[in-house]
Amino acid sequence: MKYAKNILETIGNTPLVKLNKITKEVDALVLAKVETFNPGNSVKDRMAVKMIEDAEADGRLKPGGTIIEGTSGNTGMGLALAAIVKGYKLICVISDKQSKEKMDILRAVGAKVVVCPTDVEPTDPRSYYSVSKRLSEETPNAWYVNQYDNPSNTLAHYEQTGPEIWEQTEGKITHFVVGVGTGGTISGVAKYLKEQNPNVKVWGIDTYGSVFKKYHETGVFDENEIYSYITEGIGEDILPKNVDFSLIDGFTKVTDKDAAVFTRRLALEEGIFVGNSAGAAIKGVLQLKENFKPEDVVVVLFHDSGSRYVGKMFNDDWMRERGFLDEELTKAEDLIKDHADKPLVVVRTEELVSHAIERLRKYKISQIPVIDTNGFVGSVDETDLFRSYVEDKDIAEKPIREVMGKPYPVVTANTSIEEVSKLINKDNQAVLVDLGNGRHHIITKHDIISSIK
Repeated sequence: MKYAKNILETIGNTPLVKLNKITKEVDALVLAKVETFNPGNSVKDRMAVKMIEDAEADGRLKPGGTIIEGTSGNTGMGLALAAIVKGYKLICVISDKQSKEKMDILRAVGAKVVVCPTDVEPTDPRSYYSVSKRLSEETPNAWYVNQYDNPSNTLAHYEQTGPEIWEQTEGKITHFVVGVGTGGTISGVAKYLKEQNPNVKVWGIDTYGSVFKKYHETGVFDENEIYSYITEGIGEDILPKNVDFSLIDGFTKVTDKDAAVFTRRLALEEGIFVGNSAGAAIKGVLQLKENFKPEDVVVVLFHDSGSRYVGKMFNDDWMRERGFLDEELTKAEDLIKDHADKPLVVVRTEELVSHAIERLRKYKISQIPVIDTNGFVGSVDETDLFRSYVEDKDIAEKPIREVMGKPYPVVTANTSIEEVSKLINKDNQAVLVDLGNGRHHIITKHDIISSIK
């Protein structure tokens, strides 16, 4: 009988799949190493088990111990599977930008999940690096994995992923392309492939907000390049020891939008339901197409499953909120279609200024139309209210009609966005859209800016 003794024995030997439609612009054979076929649905299963087994061998991880790790979710899943089989407890420290699905999945496989803010320095005590270290010091019989600097991470891919790719391509691989986070995958695979053929080119995919590309090209760690980004699993604001820059031939950066858009395209055009870093990786391949020749064999690695992003990249509302959906916006009604069902917030001429201030605060808005029995007769703007308050501290108890500005222009739903834009200026902060049947909505500068792709 053929069977695995436990789930860990099913890790590895993932398929290479030819890409057809999405890479039609690339004049080379492009093959995807689809790591979602691992039991934990990501490439991280490989190194998670390797790091645990090496820690067991040298005594860092003792029976009944607690494994602690900062993770973007996928390493945590691999660690969780190994912890279940081997009888360890697991605490995963994760940043709040990671998808809810990742957090829910980790809890489903028995991990305790600690969520930390993303937008803090690595040395900040609230960062997931710092919290991981602190918990490992405070927890009895704990082992801190530290995948960023743990050499077993790279070694797993040197021993497993690299040889698989070499064997599957019969040594014909000419280029390897992969997103870079901890650095274990790219460094381990690159070391093995270059030992077999020094001419194999290795390209890393980086994201805007990360330091890798500039550091590789200049040797400068530029803190000005560090800022929050949406793409998950790749890029860093530190230099992990597992990133061996000497093995990497170059980097290309991919925007958050392109990563999200191409993640969806992989599902729709190739039937490959994979995660956010895969979208970044395939867009990176397209950006690098001038480096490839017809006889080349390009292998791109897809890290994880799309199931971890159904509330994000595969959700139209999430994509639309960030301007990632390429919808054609031409008319006034297009600018407000996401919130046109919400009632228009107004204030009446005889209400007090304090009522308007309360509404501005409650609804987190900056402008309110003023109405009376005849319709729209004025407007209230937070800047004007602030200026009036500075001049007269008793203004809060005065009626709106004493401080209101002129009414906002009213346009039809079919008015072009260009015409609406011309009506918004320093003297006029908003425009009202007549939606018919007595319904109106407001368009602000924010709505105009959000429509820019």
